Amino acid sequence: MGRGRQKAKHTKVARELKYSVPETNYDQLERELAGARQQQDAPVDEISKWAEYLDEDDNDDYEGSAQQKLA
Repeated sequence: MGRGRQKAKHTKVARELKYSVPETNYDQLERELAGARQQQDAPVDEISKWAEYLDEDDNDDYEGSAQQKLA
């Protein structure tokens, strides 16, 4: 007898989940996406922070090795 009630409750919960429409907070979504963009830009900022310590000869070696990998 208990199984019928349990099944009815699961069916009710399943219907609520299936047909419910969650409210979307677009302002919060925009903030999260803007934060993701800033994190993607971070490596470029890290490189520019150490650019004064980079020798020009080292840069040429890097570019040459990158071209060799592409060939």
